[in-house]
Amino acid sequence: MPGKFVKYLSLVKFSHTVFALPFALLGFFMAITDSPGTFNWAKLLLVVLCMIFARNSAMAFNRYTDRYIDRKNPRTANREIPTRKISATGALIFTIVNALLFMWTTFFINQTAFILSPVALLVILMYSYTKRFTFLSHIILGFGLAIAPSGAYIAVTETLSRGVMVLSAVVLFWSAGFDILYSLQDEEFDRTNKLFSIPAKYGRVKALVISALIHFVCTGLLITYNLIMNSGFIMWTGSAIFIGLLAYQHIIIKKDDISRINLAFGTLNGIASVIFSAFAITSLFYTA
Repeated sequence: MPGKFVKYLSLVKFSHTVFALPFALLGFFMAITDSPGTFNWAKLLLVVLCMIFARNSAMAFNRYTDRYIDRKNPRTANREIPTRKISATGALIFTIVNALLFMWTTFFINQTAFILSPVALLVILMYSYTKRFTFLSHIILGFGLAIAPSGAYIAVTETLSRGVMVLSAVVLFWSAGFDILYSLQDEEFDRTNKLFSIPAKYGRVKALVISALIHFVCTGLLITYNLIMNSGFIMWTGSAIFIGLLAYQHIIIKKDDISRINLAFGTLNGIASVIFSAFAITSLFYTA
């Protein structure tokens, strides 16, 4: 049984929760500072559970829908479904169970979160099909991750603020930009198999430029967020580190050498998310 549990954690790349969860926590604590006296540990736990259930359902569904593609792609042929470590039916059941748990958890948060939960599920599950018909699939992925801070904010206030909406836009452009870099690995495979991605459509050089431009927009939005939040030294420092890590990705991934994509995608973005959110949350309470 423990071995099966580990296989499912591998199926959904549970370690990659580090991308969106810190931003969800930031959205939660932004709401707490905007609505004093609303903090409680039970609601924080429910928000974390929502993040886990939503991401589990999205990733398992992605592996389920892509099982035939993954089997043909040398880079992904060793994933759990192609190697039969987990059956396709098992992955689909796991998706459904986590989706239901997500909606069930939102029921205990508030009415607005519960009503919006099917919409959130639609967005994060729909992504798995987008690369079959649009090269803008990277943006859809970004939108799915951008739900995290806004959803956590709604969990506390049942509404949105200008600051958290700009923060969600930061997450959207950040994740869309690094997803383009990650998809460079499958440029030829996607083109051959009529799958849509920016590298497959425009080639490596233009994809690198587009990713850099998207991250430039992300930087502008991050500066806007700081201005809206009237940020102090702590927040600006965290933002500078985040921007520096974004820039470093574009330094180590070159048109003639993409061997460090995993470093950029997994390690640097995970560090960027944790550091930025830690500085931002500290700033909220330091200035409160």
